[in-house]
Amino acid sequence: MSEMRSLAKDTAIYGISSIVGKFLNYLLVPLYTYVLKQTSDYGIVTNLYAWTALLLVILTYGMETGFFRFANKDNQDSRTVYKTTFLCLLLTSTLFALVCVLWRAPIAAAMGYADHAEFIAMMAVTVALDAFSSIPFAYLRYQKRAMLFAGLKLLFVVLNIAFNLLFLIVLKKQDVVWVFVSNILATSIQTIVLLVFTLPRGGAFSLPVLREMLRYSLPLLVLGVAGIMNQTLDRILFPILYTGEDAQAQLGIYGACFKVAMVMMMFTQAFRYAYEPFVFSKHKDKQSVEAYADAMKYYIIFSYLILLLVVFYLDIFRYIIGSAYWEGLKIVPVVLWTYVFQGVYFNLSFWYKLTDETRWGAYFSLTGLLITLVLQIVFVPKIGYWASCGSSLVCYFVIMWLSYLIGQKKAPIPYDMKRIGAYTALTVGLLAVYYALRLYFVHGMWANMAIGTGLLIVYLLVLTRRDFPLSGLPVVGKYLKRNK
Repeated sequence: MSEMRSLAKDTAIYGISSIVGKFLNYLLVPLYTYVLKQTSDYGIVTNLYAWTALLLVILTYGMETGFFRFANKDNQDSRTVYKTTFLCLLLTSTLFALVCVLWRAPIAAAMGYADHAEFIAMMAVTVALDAFSSIPFAYLRYQKRAMLFAGLKLLFVVLNIAFNLLFLIVLKKQDVVWVFVSNILATSIQTIVLLVFTLPRGGAFSLPVLREMLRYSLPLLVLGVAGIMNQTLDRILFPILYTGEDAQAQLGIYGACFKVAMVMMMFTQAFRYAYEPFVFSKHKDKQSVEAYADAMKYYIIFSYLILLLVVFYLDIFRYIIGSAYWEGLKIVPVVLWTYVFQGVYFNLSFWYKLTDETRWGAYFSLTGLLITLVLQIVFVPKIGYWASCGSSLVCYFVIMWLSYLIGQKKAPIPYDMKRIGAYTALTVGLLAVYYALRLYFVHGMWANMAIGTGLLIVYLLVLTRRDFPLSGLPVVGKYLKRNK
């Protein structure tokens, strides 16, 4: 139980920084939708940021996970592992930035932005800085310096917002290029401050260590590329596949509505930041499988809580984006379920990382990529962004189950499937009741939220009675125990 408390504490720290940061970034979404000249401008932002996410995975080529794996090995010096990884990423990120800046014009033309080669140059430098800084940030997580990690992540968010407000509002430079200028300035400052705390001290660059790490990590590159394409391919391919004249505008609506469901992604990301170093540090413990099983159960339980919260109060969450984008809000529940499946898949992925059978991750991700690609090619021209979010849902549902079934044969973990199934049935049942009441009886924002609140209380009552007793809470718990 102490391991779960430690994991919960780190998740809370990472989560607070992530939630606060994402919430503050939420404020940029209405800013963009009201200030940028047209909805298609936000489509450009959505498209290029999707490319950024893909390139970031390519440029880190699995070395972040590789660092955790080798830094925790008994026969390795963690300082040598860190310096080797640090210098390797520095070299590859610098080369990428130089190539893209020098060849920005033909790259921009190929991507459909021939008149804006500066977009490509700024995006390349930003991605290179992010890729390089992923290793210093991983080092902070390895050292369990969660507060410093969170502070530096929030520094970027604050700077990014400040620069956006300066350019778009104060200086009234209401053009999409200033969104990218703000990002590159904030990223540069964050990287400089990060290096103050994380420059390698001790250890040495080791070519043998690098070879071992690449042998472990490169299969994760295939996994990572396929995985991130499962997440971003919809926004990359949409302008190509959608046959309507307003492709960029529709992409802008889709991208904005995706932001509403980001609450779930924040929780998943916070859990991941805490869970990855936790798993690699505990894998030699004989009781580790029980800890992994408990972590999965609690992840799913609280994911469902967040899902219900967003769905039941969607009438409030919709104000995160401008009213011109509300036509796409119906996709939010689909996106939320996708994030749940994605988080479960991440939890399941550790069986092949700990057994060094990372090729399985590549198999799963490639399977998901094939599903995503086929569904989008077939259905995006017909039903637009509904096909984009639907393909992601199917993709993660399938690879989640494949990972579970094969993982239980290769490295079985005693997951509490009965309890997980009960919470799944409860969540689906509450959603069914909510939508049935909205459809046939309840109308209006306040009435909908009243029904949602009642159903949410039902879920919380089950949670506190079965798996999260209030008597276990700090401070107030002792009074609850006394009154039992």
